[in-house]
Amino acid sequence: MEPQTYPVREYESSPGPPPEAVRQERNRYWLHLLLFLLTLASTTYSGGQFAGRILRFEELGAWWFLPDGLAFGLSILLFLSVHEFGHYLAARRHRISVSLPYYIPMPLVLFGTLGAVIRIREPIPDTRKLFDVGVAGPVAGFVVALGLLLYALITLPPPAYMYDLPGHEEMKAYIARTGRFPAQMLPHDTADGTVVIVFGQTLLYQALSALFPNVPPMYEIYHYPVLLAGWLGLFFTALNLLPVGQLDGGHILYALFGPRKHSLLARFFVVFLLISGSIGFTNEVIPELHAYGLVMGGLSWLILAAVLYFFLFRVFAGEHRLIAPVLMGILLVAALSELAGDVLAGVGYTGWLVFSLLIVVFVRVDHPPVLYSRPLDANRRMLGYLSILIFFLCFSIRPIYIL
Repeated sequence: MEPQTYPVREYESSPGPPPEAVRQERNRYWLHLLLFLLTLASTTYSGGQFAGRILRFEELGAWWFLPDGLAFGLSILLFLSVHEFGHYLAARRHRISVSLPYYIPMPLVLFGTLGAVIRIREPIPDTRKLFDVGVAGPVAGFVVALGLLLYALITLPPPAYMYDLPGHEEMKAYIARTGRFPAQMLPHDTADGTVVIVFGQTLLYQALSALFPNVPPMYEIYHYPVLLAGWLGLFFTALNLLPVGQLDGGHILYALFGPRKHSLLARFFVVFLLISGSIGFTNEVIPELHAYGLVMGGLSWLILAAVLYFFLFRVFAGEHRLIAPVLMGILLVAALSELAGDVLAGVGYTGWLVFSLLIVVFVRVDHPPVLYSRPLDANRRMLGYLSILIFFLCFSIRPIYIL
């Protein structure tokens, strides 16, 4: 299938109706404030639960989680707010009708929020305005995430901080003997059934953490509220900068390189995510199904092939001359990863199959056409390349997984 292209018109001096002709919708301030407060409550509770310092704050009774919870909740909301208001202010600067941020609370689930969104109430008329609105959010949010991360690393307590936590006996014993954290990224032994949440390394986090003492292993950072918020800021920035559809990265790529290159690069990246997801499925899910017999093991490969076909059918718009070789190639890589053991397993992450579903169903691979094409000036192009660098610094192939 040829990459999808769109006819665009060269920019004219009046690319659309005057700003006053666009119907302005009133913001429901009460709703935005209510969602903000609900998200603050849910992130505060989740942050306190993650930190888990019951021993340190047991004198507070039922409210023991508040000090750590507020440190996490306020930090993550600062990141989300700056990110979304970056988009908002850029849109208002170009007189584009836009809503205030809608915060999304998720009580008792993961980190207490699914983020925040704004609603653009009218089509963005040209690629230069599209770029400005798209790039403002992730760049502004990245600055806050970097600030949170640096603050957390500079103010890290000594390893004895872990003594305030219930459990972690092996870790506490190691700290008592050596006065420091173990150097390895993963715990020695999880055979006792302990559930361990591991946060993936990124180039930026790895580089910064090497400069400071007392940095906890990646499977312990959720006990440090601001450090966790900083890591999540990098993670959400990378997700938003994925170069597909109408994500921020898709807007930037479309304005920077045009629809044809966006179409090619977006498809390449979705296939990359499917390869990682398939390797993860092969090494994490299929062995579990094999325990129920060879029939279930064989059926699991058919399930994987059917899932991949669904994704690729949408990615390549039903073009089977492309679907067939890509499908066979992904299955071959997945099969080789099963034989190669840890060599390829380290780049496998089943979660990308779930995220790919969100892309092909909701976000879409292609970017919708923009009415007028305006070349980006040198400053905007440099900012676009900087945003690509930020993506690679913040991206983790296995962001969050459980041992």
